[in-house]
Amino acid sequence: MAKKLRITLVKSTIGRLQKHRDTLASLGLKKIDSVVEKEATPDILGKIRQISYLVNVEEV
Repeated sequence: MAKKLRITLVKSTIGRLQKHRDTLASLGLKKIDSVVEKEATPDILGKIRQISYLVNVEEV
């Protein structure tokens, strides 16, 4: 069974690169303090790595 990750948006997207805002939208994060749970697949981990300065990630 793959690990699950809890991803929380903790910083604003105002003034960020459009590419990073698109990545947040693809993960389902819209507003500060929004939380999603995703499987730890290589594509999800790559997205998290790109926007690591905007989110907190916890293993569930």
